[in-house]
Amino acid sequence: MGVVMNPDNIREEMLRRLMTQYKNDLMRMSCAFLRDPALAEDAVQETFIKAYQAMTMFRGDSSEKTWLMRIAINTCRNIRRDAWFRYVDRSITPDILPLQAASDKDRALLGAVMSLPYRHKEVVLLYYYQGLNLQEISDTLGVAASTVSTRLKKARERLHIELKGGV
Repeated sequence: MGVVMNPDNIREEMLRRLMTQYKNDLMRMSCAFLRDPALAEDAVQETFIKAYQAMTMFRGDSSEKTWLMRIAINTCRNIRRDAWFRYVDRSITPDILPLQAASDKDRALLGAVMSLPYRHKEVVLLYYYQGLNLQEISDTLGVAASTVSTRLKKARERLHIELKGGV
């Protein structure tokens, strides 16, 4: 006789699958936003808790990855809003981030990305490092796709200037 799956078992199984599939992506994103691996781990755990609690409300209007990224980004924003966050040194080197930077050129690019203003950095990370398209980023950040496009364009311009050594 088989095991009867109740709604909680189904949710737990879905959570396990989401954790296996998206944990690394969420960790990279959270670490890049928070600049602290320990806080990023907390943010990812909180993201999965929130996802588990909201699982029955997920309608599938976006991909699971987009849904989880939105939860993670909002969680990171909440952490960054805390007053104590502003008084702690968050300067880290790109080597600490769990993003793949194989060569010196890659590390220079990653360093330049990390020095971008927050709004530009988040669209670059979502587009290039997470592989989300403009509409998915729009859904994730809760802004218009045209805003995402503009931020991405400005970020590219800044990166080009910085990596070419000035104007």
